Amino acid sequence: MGHKITDEELLVELKRRFEQNKATVKDLKLLNDELKTVNSKLEESEALKSHFISNITNEIINPFTSILGLSRAILSVDKENWKKVISMVAMIHSEAFTLDFQFRNIFVAAKIEAGEIFPEIINTDVVNVIESVIDSFKFEARRKKIRIQFTQNMEMGQSDSFLFKTDPEKLKLILVNLLSNAINFSLETGIVEVKAEIIDENLVVSVRDHGVGISKENQKIIFDRFKRLDSGINSINRGHGLGLSVNKAVLEMLNGTMQIESELGKGACFTITIPESDVIATDFSPDANETFFESDEETF
Repeated sequence: MGHKITDEELLVELKRRFEQNKATVKDLKLLNDELKTVNSKLEESEALKSHFISNITNEIINPFTSILGLSRAILSVDKENWKKVISMVAMIHSEAFTLDFQFRNIFVAAKIEAGEIFPEIINTDVVNVIESVIDSFKFEARRKKIRIQFTQNMEMGQSDSFLFKTDPEKLKLILVNLLSNAINFSLETGIVEVKAEIIDENLVVSVRDHGVGISKENQKIIFDRFKRLDSGINSINRGHGLGLSVNKAVLEMLNGTMQIESELGKGACFTITIPESDVIATDFSPDANETFFESDEETF
């Protein structure tokens, strides 16, 4: 004859099953919350991608539209008005110049997302790299009547150069983005100050403009590649977004940092700090003296 369950044993069993069901319901609730979070992130991701595409479209379509329009205008100019042609060619150069480094940022951003970009460290002539980047902006600076002032505090060796172990191409990209923003957001007939020095064995480069400045609130989002301060598709000023987000990712790759000091109406100063690497690439030897953008002063 089977064992007769006492009231006490029945209560214990019911309590056990109740607790088990309670735990199951809790697990289901947690799983449901996780699914809601994942779904929310997917929706946010889609929105960010759409915003990102919109921003990049602005950076690419506007220069292309200008280039096509100016090219058509040149074709219709009479032979007697060649001075007008020279002016339009200069504008085409400006738009193509902007388009070139925007594409570079897009390609680097894509490689970063895919995990296909790594530091390529060599002995780099830092001063030469900085001067070559500044030289590549001479037409843009001249067009806006902006003077670029470069000062450096490096201990030159016997070869009149300062060698620092870093990735020259990534350093160039960082500087190009900073200098482009400084010129773009400067006031007419202004000055952009570039300063380079070695502090505690770190390369410290600052780029300061005296333009419109950035509010404290916007300083929190300018490194987000999916956002821009001026989201209008026909905005006159191109945004910081992609370039600064690329800078941030590349600097992290080089164990570096970037700080910003700015107030509305008082300009902005971006400072990058890069520690010297103790590893030299053995299978990578680009020309550290190569100019980031090819330009020929005799063109204009």
